[in-house]
Amino acid sequence: MTLGYIEFKEAHRILNIPLAGYLDFTYRCNNTCRHCWLSIPANSLEREKELSFDEIRKIVGEARAMGCREWRISGGEPMLRDDFTELFDFITRNTVRYSINTNGTLITPKIAQLMRRKGVKMISLYGATAEVHDYITRRQGSFEETMRGIRYLKEAGAGFTVQVVPMKSNYHQFQDMVRLAKSFSKSYRLGASWLYFSASGKIRVNQEIKRQRLEPKLVVELDKPDVCFDESLGSYYPNSECTKEYMFSLCIRGKNDFYISPYGQMTFCYLIKDRRLKYDLRVGTFKEAWEKFIPSLANKVKITEEYKKNCGSCNLSKHCSYCPVYGYLEHGRFGARVNYLCKIARENKKFKENWIRKHRRYYRIADITIQIDSDLPFKKETFHPKFKHFEISELEQDTIFIRHHFSLPDLSGRDLGQEFYRKPPWAIYNKNGSWVYLGISPDKSDKRLHRVVVFSSDHTHAKIYNENETVFLKGNLDSLTLFPSDQILLARILADRKGCFLHSCGVDFNGKGLLFVGHSGAGKSTMAKLLKGKAKILCDDRIIVRKYEDGFKIFGTWNHGTVPDISPDSCPLKNIFFLRKAKYNRIIPVTDKKSLVKNLLSYIIRPLVTRDWWEKTLELVDEIITSVPCYELYFEENGKIVKLLERLIE
Repeated sequence: MTLGYIEFKEAHRILNIPLAGYLDFTYRCNNTCRHCWLSIPANSLEREKELSFDEIRKIVGEARAMGCREWRISGGEPMLRDDFTELFDFITRNTVRYSINTNGTLITPKIAQLMRRKGVKMISLYGATAEVHDYITRRQGSFEETMRGIRYLKEAGAGFTVQVVPMKSNYHQFQDMVRLAKSFSKSYRLGASWLYFSASGKIRVNQEIKRQRLEPKLVVELDKPDVCFDESLGSYYPNSECTKEYMFSLCIRGKNDFYISPYGQMTFCYLIKDRRLKYDLRVGTFKEAWEKFIPSLANKVKITEEYKKNCGSCNLSKHCSYCPVYGYLEHGRFGARVNYLCKIARENKKFKENWIRKHRRYYRIADITIQIDSDLPFKKETFHPKFKHFEISELEQDTIFIRHHFSLPDLSGRDLGQEFYRKPPWAIYNKNGSWVYLGISPDKSDKRLHRVVVFSSDHTHAKIYNENETVFLKGNLDSLTLFPSDQILLARILADRKGCFLHSCGVDFNGKGLLFVGHSGAGKSTMAKLLKGKAKILCDDRIIVRKYEDGFKIFGTWNHGTVPDISPDSCPLKNIFFLRKAKYNRIIPVTDKKSLVKNLLSYIIRPLVTRDWWEKTLELVDEIITSVPCYELYFEENGKIVKLLERLIE
């Protein structure tokens, strides 16, 4: 599961611990793919320079002692090593999570059994037929070998992901490749949508890679920008320059992963090929590499005039995936411009502008802006007409962000953290500050997930994975979150803003906010009908109360009852009335603090994760009853109560 901007933000709150390592077992490969930037022949003498099993075991142990809990294995083709099974067995037994990239051609029944261990296994696919696949790999029979490897995995019951790698020579089969991938596995992913130049710098190799690059517009269509994630990166990296003086300082700052080559060279990124930026683990320790060498690289590569003139001052930088390492691979200089990326950036900009226009909406409630983004485009009829009252045209201060997806993520092998709550329809976990909500069935025999939601620690960012598109496409939606009610989210958000959500009817009576509190059937809608024409109805069923420096305000919401009159407006809270239907009309002051606290709390809408919410809400309730007059309101439905209210207010 990709948590996107939420996981990104939360990860950077962690201390500088080496949580994840990228390890290439070898650069050698039995294929000679036309697009490959890294591999060398299978029988290359470079194999003599590769780390031994004992050396890898020592490095893994040192990294684990410092906090490393995840390894991402790749190559070349990692299974080319004679000791692959021993290496894979050792690493996967000594880590919490792992992933492996392979072309699948060397998978045996024994390896397939080993790969049953929970983790991410990615098998590369370069064509939908042997003719195309083998043309890309330059090796006849490679397609059939990959198919055989996949069969072994399926027979062993080892879950895996097919990685579809598009380029010019196979793009005509792209949809067929996707269909083939889906027939093998419930999950597939897109491989590199654009190809960078060779680490060797060989002209012949780079010319072939260039020939395989797709048109920039196709790159963007295949690998659509995640607008929300890009925006969150912009907030973390406030300007387009890596720093005022050095190329990699922000990249290294707060980093939680590292890369180790087959020859024991450690650095901060697998794309780094400059020898000056590598540390030899054969002559030093992992601890020294992580704590001293890698941090020193933040001030190693200075920004050049070439970079300042081009990428450093470009107005397309926020739409560009440029990194100095790409300039190095393309031209041998970290500050060099990659013209191909400039073209992709222009297409990215067009895509984002169109996406924001069709896939984003803004709503404002209780001085909180809600930005809704959706993988599917919004239509006029997507949300119930009531939301039009709350819709605004642009981002404002104090914003929460909601992103809708319409397929469930694959959670197999995923560590969700500590379980905090389990009561249908939700199970809730906490991982590194992020909250993961799983939509579960009350039927214990139903093990399916019906929804997955990932919240940031303060619930201001949410990624909502819906089961499918059906409900969204049906339209006339009654909540922005697509939950039964938006109150699940808003009740939690309000606690951090000195606010709460109340079962109540709220009206603006000549600039004075009156709050009529009660559960269903207490008479909230009746009061709204009686006061209609004399007061402005904010909402007859749910009202938000917030504290400000000058006192409390009430806000209308879109959660109305039988009276459809709603308003996003607010007014100062003057009085609170606890509704009591009766055969007479009477307003009685309530002054007993203990009784008021108990009474008011029973009408407050609660979120699911409640420990810190309770503390904040109890404090807020105490402040409300201390500063706002409260009454019990007994009333008949003949309307005579209105005159009593007028007298009280005047």
